Amino acid sequence: MSDQIHYGTTGKTHPFHIVEPSIWPLATSFAAGGLAYAAVMYFHDKIMWPVYVGAFFLILFSSLWFRDIIREATFRKEHTATVKLGFRYGMLLFIASEVMFFAAFFWAFFDASLFPTAAIGNIWPPAGIQTIDPFDLPFLMTMILLLSGCTVTWAHAALIEGNKRDLIRGLAASVALGVIFTGFQAYEYMHAEFGFKETIFASTFYMATGFHGFHVVIGTIFLAVCLWRANRGDFKSDDHFGFEAAAWYWHFVDVVWLFLFVAVYWYGG
Repeated sequence: MSDQIHYGTTGKTHPFHIVEPSIWPLATSFAAGGLAYAAVMYFHDKIMWPVYVGAFFLILFSSLWFRDIIREATFRKEHTATVKLGFRYGMLLFIASEVMFFAAFFWAFFDASLFPTAAIGNIWPPAGIQTIDPFDLPFLMTMILLLSGCTVTWAHAALIEGNKRDLIRGLAASVALGVIFTGFQAYEYMHAEFGFKETIFASTFYMATGFHGFHVVIGTIFLAVCLWRANRGDFKSDDHFGFEAAAWYWHFVDVVWLFLFVAVYWYGG
């Protein structure tokens, strides 16, 4: 047995990672579901405090989950090349599932807009709905999100080149832009002329853009964790899948927003 290759720090003779029991994935899922439910409550009744509670627990539980994964990758050396390959396939499949998730909202929106029924007067947008000018605040939000995609790419290029200063600058700018985007979206919601229950237009608008905003929050958390890890020196030019996964997710969020801007704000309005 002495000639066998040992992986990680546990003395295992195989390259696979056996996940230990953890409460954080389940807790994070409940927190995310609670936050989504709280957001719908806010759309209906303008009750804001459950959103703050849900966001707090989501950040807390996901941070604890991130902590355990970071320990696996850095201190325990559990993430072998085989494990990272599995991570890549898993992340790609996760993004594919997210595409299908948003496809449902686009389907509902186009079904209602292309074939308006008598219930909404056979017109689109429905009578009485004052839509949001796409080239006002939504256009600014689009520029902010596209710029954040550029800063993420800048940070990635700096990481590959071993430029820690620009890596941190790019990630800090990306996190800041994500927070600014979320703030503008909250402002837009608070000043929208229509409520969640005011016709199918409002419901599909808030569900599609609201879930996108939720994904922006999650992506911002991902990038903030990467910023913290970059400051610690966890990432290497040839070993940084944690950052790559966050970058893939963020670019996906960018692309979804472009479709939302064109379909919901420009065409739909």
